[in-house]
Amino acid sequence: MSKLGQEIIAPGAWKGPEIDWRREGLHELNADQIAEIDRALAHLKSLGDVDFPEITRENFPLDSVGALMASLPQRLREGCGFLMLRGLPRERYSDDDMARVYFGLGAYIGTTMTQSYLGDLIGHVVNVSDYEPKSRGYRKGGGQLMHTDSCDIIGLMCLRTAISGGESRITSALTVHNYMAKQHPELFEVLTEGLYLKRTDEDGRHATRTYSEHKVPFFAEQDGEVICYLPTGYARLAEKSGQRPYTEAESQALYHVRKASAMPEHYLDMGFKDGDIQFLNNRIMVHGRTDYEDATELAQRRHLLRMWLRVESWPAMPERQVFHSDEDMRLWSLNRRRMMELPSKHDQDVLAGVTSRMVD
Repeated sequence: MSKLGQEIIAPGAWKGPEIDWRREGLHELNADQIAEIDRALAHLKSLGDVDFPEITRENFPLDSVGALMASLPQRLREGCGFLMLRGLPRERYSDDDMARVYFGLGAYIGTTMTQSYLGDLIGHVVNVSDYEPKSRGYRKGGGQLMHTDSCDIIGLMCLRTAISGGESRITSALTVHNYMAKQHPELFEVLTEGLYLKRTDEDGRHATRTYSEHKVPFFAEQDGEVICYLPTGYARLAEKSGQRPYTEAESQALYHVRKASAMPEHYLDMGFKDGDIQFLNNRIMVHGRTDYEDATELAQRRHLLRMWLRVESWPAMPERQVFHSDEDMRLWSLNRRRMMELPSKHDQDVLAGVTSRMVD
């Protein structure tokens, strides 16, 4: 019997007001684990300026922390779908060393994916819209609507919190599935058929195409598993463009799935602390952020580091749910520059207008 459209009862189908995320999804590093990370970082740096694609388990050697990270795909797939890793001594590490630690941890989880036309393996979630007017959503300020990214696991490391606000807001996409199937069954059917998607013009210009070739399902089933992909931002871009006209039912389906993702009865707000790393199972989660007050100086602004990870041990995503193909990411990767993921390098490039010139 198909599970699609049926109520899903599973650890990953939670409601925010009913879950204790500190009990279900928080791991605090102990002194021995921090010392282990210190040793791995020292070893990596002893090898010189190792570029990010070359950071591996071998040159970032971890024992218990490595085992914890390697167990993450199974934990996120079978459990609540999220984990907050807390306890990195932020004051001990420079911004650049935080990025190295982060990438080293990721090497134990999966394969790092390219995120945009910039070729970035680590995305800098920071407001640079005053320097780059055509920035994608993760490089703009303010709140962000609930959405799904294009990977298996997304990681977010907090370098600096905002002056106020900027909470991480997450919702179980399985709960959204249940709600839409029960409350709006006719719109749920629209979402299983899918909606057309549109990339930003810059991402599209550097990839195989700007629009999806076909309608992309928000909910699909594969081998008895419901897989959710809620790229609401890309759907909204397609709808607004007028190049892929939405029917009234499709517009309503998009509106209601966005609304369901952002309902107080569903979402959970998680407060970031400097040094926290949040990992999300992107196949069963949606995420966004609350509005925030930011600093003026670039070096003091709210700044998160984002990683997209593919888990090779997981079954491949249904083909119709893949928007950013391997070929798209290969083309984006042609723009990557050595060590560009370092926060210090990123800020220098932004201030020098390097990334803006790539758009022109």
